[in-house]
Amino acid sequence: MDFSLGAADLAFQQEVRDFLKAEFPPELAAKSAAEIRFKKEDYDSWQNILARKGWIAPAWPVEHGGCGWSPVQQNIFDEETFAIGAPRVLPFGIRLVGPVVYTYGSKAQKARFLPGIVSNETYWCQGFSEPGAGSDLASVKTTAVRDGDNFVVNGQKTWTSYAHYADWIFCLVRTDPGVKKQLGISFLLIDMKTLGISVRPIRTLDGDHFVNEVFLDNVIVPAENLVGEENKGWGYAKFLLGNERTGIAGVGMTKADLVRLRHIARTEKRNGRPLIEDPLFQARLARLEIDLRALELTNLRMLAEGAQGAFPSILKIRGSQLQQRSVELQMDALGPYALPWQADAMEPAWNGEPVGPDYAKARAPAYFDRRKTTIYGGSTEVQKNIIAKTMFGF
Repeated sequence: MDFSLGAADLAFQQEVRDFLKAEFPPELAAKSAAEIRFKKEDYDSWQNILARKGWIAPAWPVEHGGCGWSPVQQNIFDEETFAIGAPRVLPFGIRLVGPVVYTYGSKAQKARFLPGIVSNETYWCQGFSEPGAGSDLASVKTTAVRDGDNFVVNGQKTWTSYAHYADWIFCLVRTDPGVKKQLGISFLLIDMKTLGISVRPIRTLDGDHFVNEVFLDNVIVPAENLVGEENKGWGYAKFLLGNERTGIAGVGMTKADLVRLRHIARTEKRNGRPLIEDPLFQARLARLEIDLRALELTNLRMLAEGAQGAFPSILKIRGSQLQQRSVELQMDALGPYALPWQADAMEPAWNGEPVGPDYAKARAPAYFDRRKTTIYGGSTEVQKNIIAKTMFGF
């Protein structure tokens, strides 16, 4: 396949750049440059701009409010937005539940839920993982018992990103405990304002709060919020996870990391010379760049061919590994300045004295944050099992 940009794609790239230059808010650009944490209002601000432009759902079909862009256009948009430091579009509505609804949902569900996602009026979170059911997702124990026109839901979800912001949660629930575990799961859409739902924050190693525990105590959910068929939710979940794992590849994110890494390596000195001139460091940097280019081409090939099977797992493994390697190299490049960690320095109101250069303050939090990339969306071990089963029949 030819992955060079043709005239139409180059014109689209310029259109994206012109849009970003005109519309990306200067206050968000300043936050990004200073590596200050984005807050909910920052995500809202940027996602509202994209929604008004009609660019919030690049991969969605046009008939459902999406852009209908080609894989190359999606990749261009991803790279350009990461390059300017824009907040990523939170994936739970756009990348995860939205495609499930427009693929498997009823006509009424499409009319009810899709417009709120593409207009950025409805925030979603993902109710999959549970205590004891993370990598082994089919072991979910949250129950949904049919009671007339409703389900009564009881259980607990954990590591639920942005549940404290969410209007709705899409959940895997057990509706038939008497069959093989994958065959008794259903996919429910639940209003977070429903009586019986409570959210408890989890503070992560980088000092931030974006994951939570969600408790469901006799939560009444209308049966009309069941997506697809009862007890067929495992198939819908696999479809969703394929989309999630493709997104976790994070090519644009790691490219932005490389720009920062080169800046650090040109600034930091070892034995009186810029680190970028050190042959050993050059070799590690070159290996990262080569591996990232290979991942990018694989990602484009998968998107262009609509490939499923083992492909999303391959992208997820390699992408998460490269994201970790990029921040590890940044830590190495900083030397002793990588050790101090001032979490408050990433908050807008902070006015203290930094330890080391300005670019040092976010390196440790980024390192801590990236430790989870080889776990969420299905751990590396789970992905290797999927690859083995798909490609080799094990």
